[in-house]
Amino acid sequence: MHDFLDMWHNPVTYAIPFFLLTIAIELAALKWLDHDDNLTGYLYRDAKTSILMGLGSLVTTTVLKVGVFVVYSVLWTYVAPWQVPMTWWGILAGVVAVDFAYYWNHRFVHRARVGWAAHQAHHSSEYMNFATALRQKWNPWFEFFFFLPLPLLGFSPVSIYIAFSINLIFQFYVHTEMINKMWRPIELVFNTPSHHRVHHGSDPIYLDRNYAGIFIIWDRMFGTFQPELKRPTYGLTKPVTTYNLIKLQYGDYRALWTDVRNSSSVKEALGWIFGPPGWAPEGKTPTSSSTVAEREPEPTTVPVA
Repeated sequence: MHDFLDMWHNPVTYAIPFFLLTIAIELAALKWLDHDDNLTGYLYRDAKTSILMGLGSLVTTTVLKVGVFVVYSVLWTYVAPWQVPMTWWGILAGVVAVDFAYYWNHRFVHRARVGWAAHQAHHSSEYMNFATALRQKWNPWFEFFFFLPLPLLGFSPVSIYIAFSINLIFQFYVHTEMINKMWRPIELVFNTPSHHRVHHGSDPIYLDRNYAGIFIIWDRMFGTFQPELKRPTYGLTKPVTTYNLIKLQYGDYRALWTDVRNSSSVKEALGWIFGPPGWAPEGKTPTSSSTVAEREPEPTTVPVA
C-alpha cells in the first residue's frame, strides 16, 4: 500500500515537469511562430482554473486508490485464475487492456447523466490547449467498476496503476490545436490531437465521439469514430459562466439531485440518473445547472470524410 500511494512511484509525477515545459513551448509557439490565427490559444483565468482542477484531482484520486488497492488486490490474489507477470509484454498487455476499459468507462460517463455530471467538468473549457488537459474531474468513481475485470484477468493493481498513468500521460499531448493531422497510419491506430479535438467539440456532428484514450481503433470498431471535418467549437453546448471550482465540479450533481428528488416514481428517478444527458420523461424538462449545458441525444448517423 505504501508503494502504491507513494507519489514517487507514480509515472505522472515524473511527467509533470514535461507537462509544464510543453505548456511553455505551446505558449511560445502561439506568440512567436507563424500559425493559423483561428486558434483558441490561452486565457489566463481559464488555464488557472484547469490547473487548479488538476491539483484537486490528485487528492480525490488518492482517496479512490486506497479502496481500489484493497479490492483489486483481493481479487488478483485469491480469485484470478492466473497472474500476468510484470514483463515488457505483460505491461504492454496491461496498457491495451486498460485502454479498452477506459473506452467503455469514457463512453458511459458521456451517455449516462450521473456519469456526465462528473465528467462535464473536463469539457467545460472553451479553449483547447495543454492546460485544458489538466482540467480533470474530481469524481472518478465509475472507473472502479469498469476496471474491475482487469485484476480478475490477472493484472496486478500496480500494473493497472502504471498502465493507467501511461494512458493519462499520453492523453495530455492530444489536447492541442498546434498539431494538424499526423501520418495516416498513426491517425488510423492512435488517438491524435485531430481525433481528440473532435471529442471536445460541442458541434452536433462531434458530440459523443472519439472516446479513445490511446487507441482510436476502439471507436472505429464500436461505431463512435468521427473524423475532424471542420474546426470544432469547444466547450459545452451551453457556455460556462463561472470559474468557481465547486460549481464546475458539482453544479450538475445539484441539478441531477433536484430532478431525482422531484421524481414521481422509482422508474423516473432511475431515468434521470442513468438516462442520457438531456433525457426527460414526457412533459418535463431536466433541471439545468447554472454553469453547464444540457446535452443533445447521441447522433445516429455520422458523416465521414
